[in-house]
Amino acid sequence: MAAGTVSLRYFVLGLLTQQPMSGYDIKRFLKGLSWLVGNPSGGSLYPVLRALRQEDLVTVEVVPSLERPPRKIYTITGAGHQVLQAWIGQPSAANASLKAFVMRLLLADSHSHARLSAHLQQRREQGAAHHGALVRGLETPSARPNLGQQLALDYGLVLAGAELAWLDTTLDRLREGSLPEEDEQSASGASAVGGIRLQPSF
Repeated sequence: MAAGTVSLRYFVLGLLTQQPMSGYDIKRFLKGLSWLVGNPSGGSLYPVLRALRQEDLVTVEVVPSLERPPRKIYTITGAGHQVLQAWIGQPSAANASLKAFVMRLLLADSHSHARLSAHLQQRREQGAAHHGALVRGLETPSARPNLGQQLALDYGLVLAGAELAWLDTTLDRLREGSLPEEDEQSASGASAVGGIRLQPSF
């Protein structure tokens, strides 16, 4: 089955490959990217974490604190890595949403360069099709577009063009081998998750 919609289950496993995290850490990280990938509520996140633990895909350590309630820190297991890699090996759906694309992109450290390249190339083909449809819409309008339609078309062309330029640059960097295999941890112990520095809260 094509993975067109990124399940929160796999996304959480992917984040945990970067570093152990608490549910609060995951929520805080997603909140910073909510405009791109959404921001799941605790009512959806914590059941996922419980299910992953019951399936032995993650372990949990309770870390006591003098100033606040104990923290539950989740760590991915070997079985969790296997499940994640099996999912990553599935092709994305041809009509995958921007949200699904970005969520997979945030898990780039879990992809081989070949798989990441295929993911980006698929998105480029999708973006080129969208860009071409917008251009054709401007060239052969059935009626003169009103102001709102014109602004929407212009906006879409700018977004599509910018995305295609970024995809071309990134694909070139992958081919040249100029993208790092993984981010280095900072001296302070903070890790980069999807390119964003995240300091553990415990």
